Amino acid sequence: MARPITEKDRTAVRRLHSQGKTRNDIARTIGRSPSTVSKIAAACDPPLTFDRGPEVVAATEARRIDLAARRTELATALHQDAERLRAQLWEPCTIGAFGGKDNVWSETRLERPTFGDQRAILAATGTAIEKSLKLSPAEGGEGAEQVRSMLGALGEALTRAADDGGADGG
Repeated sequence: MARPITEKDRTAVRRLHSQGKTRNDIARTIGRSPSTVSKIAAACDPPLTFDRGPEVVAATEARRIDLAARRTELATALHQDAERLRAQLWEPCTIGAFGGKDNVWSETRLERPTFGDQRAILAATGTAIEKSLKLSPAEGGEGAEQVRSMLGALGEALTRAADDGGADGG
């Protein structure tokens, strides 16, 4: 059976609430459940609230800003990775493999990576660039939207003109 709420509990909740303590802090301090603290607070005259809206909004905004900064840093690092990968396309390289009857390691120096390796480098470069742009879109996104809108309007006008010309037989 649940322990009855006492006047001592009510007094402690009012006192701790006036000190700015959260519901969960009060519950830990008085050894009661958060729901019991909520019941006590609601029964007070006037009812006590644990409205933390402004703090939650501020914390959420700070978290959003932190994550945006981290995304920007990661996007920059991915772009740098793409640049380093792309530079490998035309650089001399050494390839090695085990081979022969005795499975001996041998190395060959090439002027540039093999075609297959170049293709893999380009794929990795493209992936790094794509991911960096998803994390931090290129500047001018609004202008690009305006261009799309203009092209759409132009396409609609051309379609109407073609339909009108077809109706006149011209």
